[in-house]
Amino acid sequence: MPREFSRIDRIGDQMQRELAQLIQREVKDPRVGLVTVNAVKVSRDLGYADVYVSLLSTEELGEESPQVQDSLKVLSKASGFLRGQVGRAMKLRVVPQLRFHFDTLQGYSRKMDSLIREAVGDKPAVEQDGDDTQDDPEQKA
Repeated sequence: MPREFSRIDRIGDQMQRELAQLIQREVKDPRVGLVTVNAVKVSRDLGYADVYVSLLSTEELGEESPQVQDSLKVLSKASGFLRGQVGRAMKLRVVPQLRFHFDTLQGYSRKMDSLIREAVGDKPAVEQDGDDTQDDPEQKA
């Protein structure tokens, strides 16, 4: 019977929680903005942790936008500090190197949602149960 939740997954989840708090409270650079840590994927040997972040913004941001690039640069420069703080908080003997990436999943999901709305419209996918008289011929008569 395979294990359902491995140690690497638990470490990644805990690192996600710790990094979200640390970035919000400890990183004081205004170029970072409002960052959300969406996922952390840790390598099997605990050598690297890929941290996927997104930025809260009014406009649609891509990986090439200057705001995203500035935020990733600041986070990469602060990765040594963040790594040390995560290691102390989690009491890990080996703390992975942090690599920050912009998460494009939110933009992709918004695009798919708009395409679905364009194709289907705003009508509900399932009809309401209150209109039973259309399906029942005895109640029409």
